[in-house]
Amino acid sequence: MAFDSEDEVKAALGITSWRNLSKDNVVKFAAMRPDMNKDVAQAIVAQLPVYARLGLDVMESVRNVHDSTLGSNRHSQDRVHDGFAEVREMAKEELKREDLSSEERRYYHEAAKETAQKEFEKDSENKRFLDGLLGKTVTVAGIVVAAGVAIAGGRAALQRGDDTTGTRDT
Repeated sequence: MAFDSEDEVKAALGITSWRNLSKDNVVKFAAMRPDMNKDVAQAIVAQLPVYARLGLDVMESVRNVHDSTLGSNRHSQDRVHDGFAEVREMAKEELKREDLSSEERRYYHEAAKETAQKEFEKDSENKRFLDGLLGKTVTVAGIVVAAGVAIAGGRAALQRGDDTTGTRDT
């Protein structure tokens, strides 16, 4: 779809004014740029000196969510590991009793071994979670940077008078 007016672009973004351009719509706007009439794109970009601020705001939001998620995850992991350690400590204390049967001893050994295995599994699960979280964070950051580059590059091209084919206006 070609966008031949600012109103068409605003409608596609679901906004009534450029002041309503949200962080979420910045990336969408950047993706729409190749489909915009050159003059329309130039007029819109001239009205939006806030792109850098929006990009920084998006990155700050991503960082805050990432930090909050990591903090919450650390707290949760600490509680899980403390719980496993407590179960192993109880089994260890029970194993000190001299009146335990061999079956009871085997039970407490198995309980300690089982908690160690479950803790290992939980740790591996958490590492997969953190790996996925890092991947998502890098993806979002990449999109924001790419949008910023596309917008800045488009603005520079428009200021130089380049058209979308890479040739210069004369």
